[in-house]
Amino acid sequence: MPAFHVARSIHINADPQRVFEVVSDYSTWTKWSPWLCCEPDASVTVSEDPRSVGSMYAWNGTVLGQGEIEHRSIDPGRHIEDEIRFLKPFRSRSDVLFDMEPQEEGTRLTWSMKGSLPWFMFWMCRMMESFIGSDYERGLRMLKEWIETGRVLSHNIFHGVESVGPIRMAGVRRSCSLKDIGPVMQEAFAFVTETLRTAGQPTDVQGASVVHACDMRRQSIDLTAGLMLQEHATLDTMDLVEIDIPRLNALRVEHVGAYHHLGNAWAAAEQRVRYGKMKRGRQSSFEIYRNSPHTTPVEDLRTDVYIPVR
Repeated sequence: MPAFHVARSIHINADPQRVFEVVSDYSTWTKWSPWLCCEPDASVTVSEDPRSVGSMYAWNGTVLGQGEIEHRSIDPGRHIEDEIRFLKPFRSRSDVLFDMEPQEEGTRLTWSMKGSLPWFMFWMCRMMESFIGSDYERGLRMLKEWIETGRVLSHNIFHGVESVGPIRMAGVRRSCSLKDIGPVMQEAFAFVTETLRTAGQPTDVQGASVVHACDMRRQSIDLTAGLMLQEHATLDTMDLVEIDIPRLNALRVEHVGAYHHLGNAWAAAEQRVRYGKMKRGRQSSFEIYRNSPHTTPVEDLRTDVYIPVR
């Protein structure tokens, strides 16, 4: 059967024993699971003893499917070996490993999975590696935040399919790796804001980004980031491009919290489109930033993710 291997790492400002205590305790997983944020209402069952060999964490959901994970081997402060068993939408099993390496001022935590797919899904192997890798990165960011601060600044609100638009925006197009998206977006919005201000256009408006392409295998993204234009505003600068989004139907997932967790909203939206067997619209997906990071606490930032559907 086609095999796959995925591994992702992160530095956590805590000693290996503290990291181990959290990761080995299945009762904490609902705080930082990169999957449960896609379906918070999914059923989760945890063993009465959540942190020993034989302890289990099981889930069952409409979007997430059904499965369970079990501690098979534990080396306190160093290593955890689990077995994950997927029951729905198809049956498979994989080995899941957590390795804690002491570093100066903290711990390097590596989360990995080794497994195989049913033979008839051989064509999905590389795609699975990309998707699981992205999930692990989201989970590690939340785990790091939970261990270091005691909270995770990320919450999804599901609104279903809504009518949205028309929308006019002025922006700049940028292409970058997903890991560089934060500073690239900051530069883009600063440039758009200053350009519009110089042109005499209002800048105390909502921001937006249109995603033209996102390649999970190459970890790259092509987007236009900018600010909303008023209905009758005229764009007189060649430094910006105007994008017009017509009125359309789109699946809306609202994210409340830090921008670096926006991947949680995108993952949730993509899963709901996929498992709901919705037909995508021809328009690109987009984000609308409902308040400003300059005047809003990080935990209160609101971003709407829209995936157009027919």
